[in-house]
Amino acid sequence: MKKVAVLTSGGDAPGMNAAIRAVVRKGLEENYEIYGVRYGYQGLVNDELRRLKARDVGNIIQQAGTMLGSMRCKEFETEAGMNRALKTIEKHQLDAVIVIGGNGSQTGAKVLSEKGVKVVGIASTIDNDLPGSEITIGVDTALNVALEAIDRLRVTASSHKRATLVEVMGRDCGYLALKAGLTGGAEAIVIPEVEVSKEEVAQVISNAYKRGKTHSLVVIAEGATNNAETLHDYLTTRQDEIGFELRTTILGHVQRGGKPTAFDRMLGTRLGAGAIDALAAEKNAVLIGWQQGTPQATPYETLFEQKKNLKLENLELARILAK
Repeated sequence: MKKVAVLTSGGDAPGMNAAIRAVVRKGLEENYEIYGVRYGYQGLVNDELRRLKARDVGNIIQQAGTMLGSMRCKEFETEAGMNRALKTIEKHQLDAVIVIGGNGSQTGAKVLSEKGVKVVGIASTIDNDLPGSEITIGVDTALNVALEAIDRLRVTASSHKRATLVEVMGRDCGYLALKAGLTGGAEAIVIPEVEVSKEEVAQVISNAYKRGKTHSLVVIAEGATNNAETLHDYLTTRQDEIGFELRTTILGHVQRGGKPTAFDRMLGTRLGAGAIDALAAEKNAVLIGWQQGTPQATPYETLFEQKKNLKLENLELARILAK
């Protein structure tokens, strides 16, 4: 009987629990013993594992976050920490480890595989910046949380004739900001992939005021050079120029805590089951991601050579539609 451990690492993402549930129940169907690792790689270092049965993952598919817990583990990046993790794997005679997480988590998984551990990754990050998956677990929920906030902010901005800056998460990737800005009707979208000056943002807001709009909305990615704080400081000194009174909202981690949407539950379920299918097919050192409507495996050896590009034509479309 094969023994398989599953862990969630890095930032939590809505839909992780669906993936855990699928790994456990599909794994049991394959006659595997499944072990849950507490708090990501820290749990491997500290030997915090427990065996999971079908009932242990009941009533979690609809829950945000991760039942296993997650944290970033600097110790795992050291030789001593890695050796402790390898001893844990050897002690429990684990045949494979499934890692649910984003770029940093999959980098750690790749290192484990290079140490001789059989590893399969599952693409999960709200940033949607991981190659090998068109969309990752948690993105749809985070986007919908951001959009709901934008819709509410638009109402109060229009009531008081204000300009609103909204900063969304995404690290160095502008996917969430671009999609939220396009679907939220933003006048301007500021993302790391395209340089936008403070003066350009001021001009967009000013033009909206002159056209008689009752509000102006700017959606900003946290990784942009001119983030919300920078733009707020600049624009507040140009009140007469922009016309509108200014308000700024940074959504931050509220985007992580949303109840997973139907799509994220489906995605977590399919990718979790896909990870077990990969193990059953004797695949190793691969990431299971969503491509062309199905779970597909991308080898780690080529994964990190790829770059995930944003579809910037949506930026121009958003500009046109905001007029």
